Amino acid sequence: MVTVAIPTLAADEALAQCLASLERQTLPGIEVIVVDNSGRRAVKPQGRARVIANELNVGFGAAVNQAFRQSSAPFFAVLNDDTIAHPEWLAALVRAMKTSPDIGMCASQVRLAGDSALDSAGMLLCLDGSSKQRGHLELPASYSCSEEVLLPSCSAALYRRAMLEEIGLFDESFFLYCEDTDLGLRARWSGWKCLYVPDAVVEHRYSHSAGKASALKAFYVERNRLFVVVKNFPLPDLLLAPARSLARYFWHFVLAMRGRGKAAEFQTEGNGMVHLGLYVLRAHWALAASFPALWKRRRSIKRRLTSRQFRQLIRRFGIGPRQVAAL
Repeated sequence: MVTVAIPTLAADEALAQCLASLERQTLPGIEVIVVDNSGRRAVKPQGRARVIANELNVGFGAAVNQAFRQSSAPFFAVLNDDTIAHPEWLAALVRAMKTSPDIGMCASQVRLAGDSALDSAGMLLCLDGSSKQRGHLELPASYSCSEEVLLPSCSAALYRRAMLEEIGLFDESFFLYCEDTDLGLRARWSGWKCLYVPDAVVEHRYSHSAGKASALKAFYVERNRLFVVVKNFPLPDLLLAPARSLARYFWHFVLAMRGRGKAAEFQTEGNGMVHLGLYVLRAHWALAASFPALWKRRRSIKRRLTSRQFRQLIRRFGIGPRQVAAL
């Protein structure tokens, strides 16, 4: 019925807890594929789980794609290795997806581990390409209804196999971060919908592997949101994205001066604003080098929506630059 793919780099006790939670799932017919990116062959098959061991870290998207190619189930779930799934998690997702054939993605109610707040209830999109968790740090009770959202967070998502076979798998050039945004937007261009499922509950140790505001995360998030824009945005929004980026940078600076937001978190990790600026420049340089390949992939996207319909969609599920800087 469902294949669950779990990429892991740390391969630590958090993964063991994640796998234990999948053993308690009420849905029958589950297979689990752990993709070990540690290069240490640190994960052994256990219970429902079999293992793909890589000699080096191939990245999140590439690891998920490996698992997909070794599966045949009609539904394909992606789960972070630092999550604990409640027993009804998969059953709730599959029930929701079966309600309509045009639902290609389902988003879980992802809660912060050890906290009463949400990590995500689906994802929102800023018009500079930044994606943020819907409902982040809010109470789960505020997101208790099933409803359409833009796309799911890949920390705990379910995809329809037929959709992935139609639109293509995760873009492996992203390596880490935002690959779920890219895939979700490509799915939206093709006319597939995403449903938020509040009964599909997962607890998540947020940024357990890469850190909440690490240098690694700063670079890949900035580079990959540029990749998202070039690949997926209609031309008017693509041309306006630099101005919208400047607005977000402004709010990062203002909030950092007040000791708030992601830029302030980055500073508390021992990095200065100069370092953050250098990562931004490095990200733009990487975009320039990758631009021809990204543009080619942009042209290959299957589109059932018009540009106008897509623009309306991303505005419907939008988030402002100030909110992005604050979260």
